[in-house]
Amino acid sequence: MVSGSRFRLLYWHNRHFASSRSDAFCYRRGMSEAQPAPTATPHDTATRAHLGDLTGDALLTWRMANLPDRPSADDRNLQSEFPMGWYAVCYSDELAAGQVKPARYFAQDIAIWRGEDGKARVIDAHCAHYGANMAIGGLVHGNLLECPFHAWRYEGDGSVREIPHAKAIPPQAKRKDCVPSWPTVEMNGMILVWYHPERAAPLWDPVEFSEVGRDGWTAFRKYEWHVFTALENMADNAVDVSHFKYVHGAKNVPDYEFRFDGITRAITSYLQLHTPRGEIKGKIDSVNHGPGQGFVRFSGLTETILVTATAPIERDLTHSRFAFTQPLSEVEGPSAGLTRALIKDITRQFDQDKVILDRHKRMEPPLVCDGDGPFGRNRVYYSQFYAGAKRTRPVAA
Repeated sequence: MVSGSRFRLLYWHNRHFASSRSDAFCYRRGMSEAQPAPTATPHDTATRAHLGDLTGDALLTWRMANLPDRPSADDRNLQSEFPMGWYAVCYSDELAAGQVKPARYFAQDIAIWRGEDGKARVIDAHCAHYGANMAIGGLVHGNLLECPFHAWRYEGDGSVREIPHAKAIPPQAKRKDCVPSWPTVEMNGMILVWYHPERAAPLWDPVEFSEVGRDGWTAFRKYEWHVFTALENMADNAVDVSHFKYVHGAKNVPDYEFRFDGITRAITSYLQLHTPRGEIKGKIDSVNHGPGQGFVRFSGLTETILVTATAPIERDLTHSRFAFTQPLSEVEGPSAGLTRALIKDITRQFDQDKVILDRHKRMEPPLVCDGDGPFGRNRVYYSQFYAGAKRTRPVAA
């Protein structure tokens, strides 16, 4: 999905709607019962064995747990630069008016707050005065962020507006970005910030997904992971065709198309689904807009939209968010079992990828063969997001 899990949706189709009717995912007890019949079990894989019987709270804990004994980023040849782009740092409904939250992304501590005007703001967390982390113990004062140490109050542009105990504000403190600020946009149910290693202004606008928040659709069903690798390696995973068999147990891979256009990478898969209703054409449209924004539409037997967001925390740590929304008529109707099974399978596949990516070493270049996906083209696409690369601006659309 974003930078690493979009294409695995193809596996879900392939596993449950194989070319043989005996492998089809169907309602053998009648559609009104909304209970999926047992499916053919794909062959066992090393990742499935590694995960074992992890379920429930134990699985949720594993998804976010630290991995203290992992090799260093240098030992694993991980990228030393974070790619520029728009990244989600918080869900909108997780930040109330008057609330400040601490977060860490791009190897930096940041403070996220929402003023009384409802607007979200993001600046570096440490006060320019004596270095307190303003997101921990700080207060929202109107639309300003107040430092917990000496009550310096900051605008969203990083300038100091008020110092209650001082007669005058130092000229440098009045300047924009006295504490560095982050271009911030709120859309798609998320708070997004623009990252550039040189603090350059945004080179493109984030993309709004009109499907999110529509009437008759569910609120987000959210999942998250800490994955101990660099962001581009997850992007490579999205175009890795052959791993679906060996990591996820797929028998084969459906027809697919890749499209690279400026900052956009699109993957489309076309499928023929064998169901009790007969042949149904299925399609998965998966699109990345830069390294941090992703959107997947699953259509055919059931409708599902998946908004994905992945942001780097450290050189060898990323935060991945999956947010699903589906029509209420399907979640509450006879297809409810299918919609639940879809989400469970997608998230389980990402669990399997995490097992490998947590200790993956980047090969530069990889030794590829004719059964692989377009690794080379994907790396050319991704190179535009590094400020240190020869091409520092997005490829023209």
